[in-house]
Amino acid sequence: MRRYASPPAGENPHSVTDKPRSERDTLARLWPYLWAYKGRVMLALAFMVGAKLANVGVPLLLKDLVDTLAPKAGSVQAMLVVPVGLLVAYGLLRLSTSLFTELRELVFAKATEGAARRISLEVFGHLHALSLRFHLERQTGGMTRDIERGTRAVHSLISYSLYSIVPTLIEVTLVLTLLATKFDVMFAWITLTALVVYITFTVTVTHWRTRFRREMNELDSKAHTRAVDSLLNYETVKYFNNEGFETQRYDESLDRLRQASLKSQRSLSLLNTGQQTIIAVGLIAMLWRATEGVVAGRMTVGDLVMVNAFMIQLYIPLNFLGVIYREIKQSLTDLDKMFTLMTRDREVADAPDARPLLLKGAPSVRFDQVQFAYDPSRPILHDLSFEIPAGQTVAVVGPSGSGKSTLARLLYRFYDVQGGRITVNGHDVRSLTQDSLRRHIGIVPQDTVLFNDTVAYNIAYGRPDATHDEVMAAAQAARIHAFISGTPLGYETMVGERGLKLSGGEKQRVAIARTLLKNPPVLVFDEATSALDSANERAIQAELAAVAQGKTVLVIAHRLSTIVHAHEILVMEHGRIIERGTHPHLLAANGRYAEMWRLQQAGQD
Repeated sequence: MRRYASPPAGENPHSVTDKPRSERDTLARLWPYLWAYKGRVMLALAFMVGAKLANVGVPLLLKDLVDTLAPKAGSVQAMLVVPVGLLVAYGLLRLSTSLFTELRELVFAKATEGAARRISLEVFGHLHALSLRFHLERQTGGMTRDIERGTRAVHSLISYSLYSIVPTLIEVTLVLTLLATKFDVMFAWITLTALVVYITFTVTVTHWRTRFRREMNELDSKAHTRAVDSLLNYETVKYFNNEGFETQRYDESLDRLRQASLKSQRSLSLLNTGQQTIIAVGLIAMLWRATEGVVAGRMTVGDLVMVNAFMIQLYIPLNFLGVIYREIKQSLTDLDKMFTLMTRDREVADAPDARPLLLKGAPSVRFDQVQFAYDPSRPILHDLSFEIPAGQTVAVVGPSGSGKSTLARLLYRFYDVQGGRITVNGHDVRSLTQDSLRRHIGIVPQDTVLFNDTVAYNIAYGRPDATHDEVMAAAQAARIHAFISGTPLGYETMVGERGLKLSGGEKQRVAIARTLLKNPPVLVFDEATSALDSANERAIQAELAAVAQGKTVLVIAHRLSTIVHAHEILVMEHGRIIERGTHPHLLAANGRYAEMWRLQQAGQD
C-alpha cells in the first residue's frame, strides 16, 4: 500500500522554508547572473547615457529653433538657412535617441535572456534534486505558476530598472542641472519639489496597495492550482459526476480573485488621480514662472518652449512610475519566491565525500537492522534485516501497509533510514552518489505514470540513447509490440496525459519494457504484473524470469503464484519479517504464508 509522506515533527510542508528575503538580498542574488555578461552590461549603460544626452538636447535645439524664427519671420535667411540646419539637427537628435535606445536593448537582450535561462535551469534541476517528500506535498499548479512568474520577473525587473528607472534618474539630473545653470535656481527647486512629492506619494500609495496585488497573485495561484488539479483528475471527476461541483469550486476561486482585482483597480485609480494632480500643479507652477520671465524680458519664447518640453519629457516617464514601482516590487516578490524554491533543503543529499558506485556484475544488497518512519509518530519498519545475495531473487509479501513498497523507496534513496543501514556490495548507500546508485537499479513501479509523448519515447526513457531496434526488442519482451504495431501510428502513438490513453495493463507493459531496456544489475518489481490478465502475466513472468538470470532482484508481490520460484520469500507484517524461506518451506511451516496461499488458491477456484 502506498504511504504518503508526512513532514518531520514541527515542519509545515506548505509553508515557505525560509523567511522572505529583503529586496536587497534578492537583487544581490540576481546580480551574479547579469554580471556574467558584464561587457554587455557596460555597453548597454553607455548607450543608455547616450540616449539620454540626445533626449535632453532635443528641447535645447527646439529653443534655438523658436528663437531663430521669432524675430526674423519674413527673411529668407530666417526661413531657410538657420532653421533648416536646426531642423536637421533636431531630427538627428530624435533619431539618435531612438537609435541609442534600440542599441541598448539589442546589446542587453542576450544578458537578460541568458540570466533568465540560467535561473530557470537551476530551479528545474534543483526541483528534480529535491526529495520525494517535497514532490508528494507540492501543489503543482501553484508551484509552476511561481516558476513562470519568477522567470518573467527577471525580464520585468531588468526592463523596468535599466530601461525606465535609471534613464529617468539620469534625465532628471541633467534637466535639474540645466534649469539651475541656464535660468534662476527657482526652476530647479520647483521641479525637484514636484518630483519629491510625486515620488513620495507614488511609493506610499503603491506600498499600501501592494497587499491587494499580493492577494490577487495568491488567489490566482489557488485558482490555477484548483483548475490544474481538477483537469489532471478528469476521470475521477467523471466517475462521480462532479463536473458541477468542480465548476462551482473554480467559480468560487475566480469570484474571490475578482473581488481582489476590484480592490486593486480602485486603489490604482486613486494612485493615478493623485499623480496627475501633482504633475498638473508642478507643470502650472513651472510655466507660470517661465511666462513671467518672458513678460519681464528675462526669458525668450524659446526658453518657455524649452521648459515646457523638459517638463513633458520628465513627466511622461513619471506617469508610469507607480506602475513601474509596483511592477518592480512585484517582480522582486516573484523572483524571491523562485529563489526560495532554489533554497529548499534537499532532505536526501549526497555526502561531501560520496563516491560513485562501480559494479562489474550483480551486487549483493543488504538491509541491516533498518528502522524507518515517514512520520516519527508512525514507525513503518522495525529493526528489519535481510540480504539479497548477488544474482538471486528475494520476494516480499504481506498485507497492505506492511511496508513492502517502502523497501524500494529506501533502496532508491528517495528517503534515508533513521536507523540501521542499507548496503550494496558492502557500501552503505548513504556513502554513494545517488546518481550512480540509481543508474544500477531498474524498477517497475506499482503505479505506472507515463509522459505525454509517444510510446517509443516512453520505452526509450529507460535508456535515451537506445536505437529503435532495441526499443522494439524491449517491447517484444514485454509483450506489447503486437499492440503497438496494430495502432495507426505504431511507435509514434501518443499516450496522453500520464498515459491515460492506454489501459492499466498496457501502461504496465510499457513500464516493464523501459526497465528491460535499461538492463541494470539490480531489478525491483513492485507488483509488476498486477494490472495484467492471467495469460499475459504468465508470458511476461517467464520473460522476467529469463531477464532476471544473473541479476539481483527484489520482488514485491501480492499474487503469490508469481514468486514461487524466488530463492527466498519474506513475509512482512506491521514492518517486521514474521516468516522467511522458500515456497515449499513456507507451505510446510503452515504459517501466515501458507494461510495466504490457501486463500488465493481458493479465490481462483
